[in-house]
Amino acid sequence: MAVSFNGVDYLHIDSLFTPEELLVRQSTRQFVAGRLMPIIRECWREGRFPHEIVPELGKMGYLGANLEGYGCAGMSNVEYGLVMQELERCDSGIRSFVSVQGALVMYPILAYGSPEQRERWLPRLQSGAATGCFGLTEPGFGSNPAGMLTRAHREGDEWVIDGEKTWITNGSVADVAVVWARTDQGIRGFLIERGTPGFAASDIHGKLSMRASVTSSLTMTGCRLPESAMLPGAQGLKGPLGCLSQARFGIGWGAVGAAMDCYETARQYTILRKQFDGKPIASHQLVQEKLAWMITEITKAQLLAVHTGRLKDQGKLEPAHISMLKRNNVATALECARLSRDLLGANGIVDEYPVMRHLCNLETVKTYEGTEHVHTLVIGERVTGISAYK
Repeated sequence: MAVSFNGVDYLHIDSLFTPEELLVRQSTRQFVAGRLMPIIRECWREGRFPHEIVPELGKMGYLGANLEGYGCAGMSNVEYGLVMQELERCDSGIRSFVSVQGALVMYPILAYGSPEQRERWLPRLQSGAATGCFGLTEPGFGSNPAGMLTRAHREGDEWVIDGEKTWITNGSVADVAVVWARTDQGIRGFLIERGTPGFAASDIHGKLSMRASVTSSLTMTGCRLPESAMLPGAQGLKGPLGCLSQARFGIGWGAVGAAMDCYETARQYTILRKQFDGKPIASHQLVQEKLAWMITEITKAQLLAVHTGRLKDQGKLEPAHISMLKRNNVATALECARLSRDLLGANGIVDEYPVMRHLCNLETVKTYEGTEHVHTLVIGERVTGISAYK
C-alpha cells in the first residue's frame, strides 16, 4: 500500500522551526519520496545497500551535513536532525550509512586528525567518492569499549596493529577505517586504508534486521601503518566516545522518522480497512487508543529532539542529554512499530507495508551505539552522582 505522507504534527511543532530548517526538511522529504522509497523494498529483500545513491547523498549535502569546511554543508544541528528523521522514515539502513559517514568517520578526522588527513579524506568522504567505517566494537566487548583487546605497538617508524572489530557498518566497502586500539599511550585512533597488508573485512550474513545495510567484521593481523596514520588529537576513550555522542544524536532524530512512518501507515490503514459492521476499524475504541498513544509519544519524542538540537547548536548539549534522547526515542519508535504491526493484522508482516521492516531495524537501533540499559545507567549516574556500571 502506497502511503502518502504530509508530515506528523499534532502539536504545531512546525512553528518551532525556522524557514531554513523547514526547507531542509522539505527537500530531504522530496528526495526520500522520489529516490529512496521506490527502491528500499527491493534492497531489503535482496539484503543490499544501494551504493548507487552515495554520490547523490553527497550532492544533497547529507554526508557530514553539520560539519564545517571541506565541502560540507555546514547545517545547524536541528537541520541535520531533520535530515536524519526523513532518511530513517525510509529505512534505518539509509540513515545509518549517512550517520556513520558523517558522525563516526568525518567527525573524528575533522576533530582529531592532522591537516594532511583532513585534506586527503574529508572532501572525498563528503562527496561520496570515498566511504568510511568506524571500528570500535569487538567480539567480546560491545558495551564496554574500555576492555578492548585490539592493540597497536611501535616497530621503528611504524605502528603494528593486531585485533578484531565486529558489527561494523560499511566495513567491507570502506575505503578508510577509523580503528581504535590500545597502545602504551592509551587508546588511540588510526586510519587504515583499504588494501593495507594485514587488514581484512568480511560481511556478516543471515541478518534479519538492517538488511539494507552493510555489516562487517574487521581483522588486523600484523597490520603495519606509518606514523601519519594515527589521529594525533585523540587519546583515551574520550576520543571514540565523543564520536558516538555525535552519532547517537542523529539516531535520536532518526527514530522519530521511523515512528512517524509506522504511525501514518497504521492511521491510514485503519481508516480504510472495514470489518464487522462495515465501518472502518478506526472507529473502534481499542484502535483509537493505540493511535492516541502513538501520536502522543511521537509528539513528546519530537519535542525532545528539537530541544536537544537547540542545546547542541548553543554548545550546551551533554552526553547524558543525548542518552535520554536516544533511549526514549528509540523505545518509542519500537513500540510504535509493534502497535502498528498489530493494527495491520496479518498485513503487518508482509513487506508491502514498511512496518515489519522498521520493527526489525529498530531492534538493532535499540542495541547499537549504547544499549537501552547502558543509556539508562548514564541517566542514573547523572541524577544520583553514583556510577552503577560495575
